[in-house]
Amino acid sequence: MTEQEVREILVKTNAIMDGHFLLTSGLHSPYYVEKFNVLQHPKYTEQLCKAMAEKFKDANIETVVGPVTGGIILAHETGKALGTRAIFTERVDGKMTFRRGFSLHEGERVLIVEDIVTTGGSIKEVIDVVKSYNAVPVAVSMLVDRSGGKADFGDVPATALLKMNVETYKPEDCPLCKNNVPITKRGSTGK
Repeated sequence: MTEQEVREILVKTNAIMDGHFLLTSGLHSPYYVEKFNVLQHPKYTEQLCKAMAEKFKDANIETVVGPVTGGIILAHETGKALGTRAIFTERVDGKMTFRRGFSLHEGERVLIVEDIVTTGGSIKEVIDVVKSYNAVPVAVSMLVDRSGGKADFGDVPATALLKMNVETYKPEDCPLCKNNVPITKRGSTGK
């Protein structure tokens, strides 16, 4: 699947939105990618996750892990495409962790999936959880990397179906705020 094909799906489902948005990171942006506008369509979700899985079909992935909430759906569909187990992390008292009896064994080969990445903070937390079990984070696969390539996961390679270079602003530097454009807060990570 090409980046143009991914973009067309996201535009068709109104997942790429224009406006003035408060991001989970605390930054402001003129664009927002509403993952659930596309994830509500199983047909498109399956196509996107098959494309994510395709890049790792020969990487001996044993488990796919995604962070709550959108990461659950992506992990499930990507795991299905790879024929692996799919689990997810959650925040407990602000800290990313496994719950519900999920765990990894030493050396387990893990693909980490995420929907939309701006700073990569949540993914770094998932990588730390995976490493805390002495499992191997083989790679990170993102639906959309909106960091402009700035999200860095250290020694864990990353790939995205769609790369966007979207400007983000600290609240005090935001031109949209200065022009009194109403802000919309979307998402609910509880951070």
